[in-house]
Amino acid sequence: MAGTVEIGAVIIGDEILSGKREDRHQAALTRSLAEHGLELGWLRIVGDNADLLTATFRETLRRDAWVFSFGGIGATPDDRTRACLARALGRPLTRHPEFVALLEARFGAEAYPNRVRMAELPEGSTLIPNPVNGIPGFACARHFCVPGFPAMAEPMVRWVLEQHLAATFPAELPAERSLRLFGVPESRLVPLLEAMEGRYPDLRISSLPGFQGDGPRIELGVRGEAARVEVAFEDLKRVLVAEGFASRERDLELLPERQPRPD
Repeated sequence: MAGTVEIGAVIIGDEILSGKREDRHQAALTRSLAEHGLELGWLRIVGDNADLLTATFRETLRRDAWVFSFGGIGATPDDRTRACLARALGRPLTRHPEFVALLEARFGAEAYPNRVRMAELPEGSTLIPNPVNGIPGFACARHFCVPGFPAMAEPMVRWVLEQHLAATFPAELPAERSLRLFGVPESRLVPLLEAMEGRYPDLRISSLPGFQGDGPRIELGVRGEAARVEVAFEDLKRVLVAEGFASRERDLELLPERQPRPD
């Protein structure tokens, strides 16, 4: 859809790539974004390799995007997010005084010498509050770095959306209408779908093939501004019948309307 804000995610950790842990961040982020009419545009999953992570951040920093980064902000040697983002930005790591104060208030003398490393952030960073254990994440250059623990990351992401991205929320949540068509292979629908995209460049036209028994099944969807979606969806049904893919509109299986609901 034209004019939508670009949002990306970087999920960090050898444990994800090795299969020791299954990622839960992508699904949770997608849900949180949808509540505000936003969509995840891309995703990178990167291990704990410092050179690769730095290169990834250099690439994401070049994009005109808001980026959520999950994991790698603890105090152990394999927590490299802070240093790699700083290197990609060409900025030094500096101890954030508010972060240091939070650590000292919670841990006292035990904040030193190791826990205090978590407060060494890329110069110019601000803090992201953590409602679970009080140890914050940080934001720098439209990159929002939160812990790898989903129970902490999810409320922190919601806070970021409200505090940093509210101006990007669309005036209304996008609507989606979809239907299922049976007995028609996806390849036969290519010209029709291309024509729909040409008539409705402001909408997202989707095609999801599958099988029902021994025959093909395809789910066709239209997503975007509600009024435009209704016009395009009626057009889609009409064209499917007119071009012989269905004998009549009642032969199409209409799926329930999907519209994300805000909190």
